[in-house]
Amino acid sequence: MRTKKIVLYILLALVVILPYIAVALMYGSYKAKVNAIANARILLIDKGDMQLRVIDYKGIVRDVFDMACGKNYGNKQKQGDMRTPEGVFHVSEILDASTWTHDFNDGNGEIEGAYGPYFIRLDVPGHTGIGIHGTHDSSSIGSRVTEGCIRLKNDDVALLREQVEQGMVVVVVPSSKDAIENTAVKP
Repeated sequence: MRTKKIVLYILLALVVILPYIAVALMYGSYKAKVNAIANARILLIDKGDMQLRVIDYKGIVRDVFDMACGKNYGNKQKQGDMRTPEGVFHVSEILDASTWTHDFNDGNGEIEGAYGPYFIRLDVPGHTGIGIHGTHDSSSIGSRVTEGCIRLKNDDVALLREQVEQGMVVVVVPSSKDAIENTAVKP
């Protein structure tokens, strides 16, 4: 009889406690989803004012970085055209680029640290090498000097790296000169 009472008390305790456990688990899941929304951001890259902005889901600008972009005006058409693509993309991967080198075909050969500490690759249809990265030449920031990528100062790309996640939306908008180039009739 005593064993039956113990089993009954255990069952009653479970009936009383289980709903609270379920509510706690559901709250934890809900809180994680709310936090994910609160951390939702996009990158807005403006080729007109040469700035990259981190914007949260409420439309508040959280960070602004000066940048450099493609040497030539207009939307990227083909590899080697020295244009930065325009449109809506997403971050496909974030890579450690600290050991990467690059030959800019300027007679100086392979340059160590050409991409800075990180390369944030963008998923740009038809192009595999477009990204946001650092530089070996911070004096180039604010100008049109790249082969199509978005270039930041190394300290800035490190700060950006802390705010970027794979899958994040990236919007690249043209300058007025880019827009004119995009609408010009080509022979």
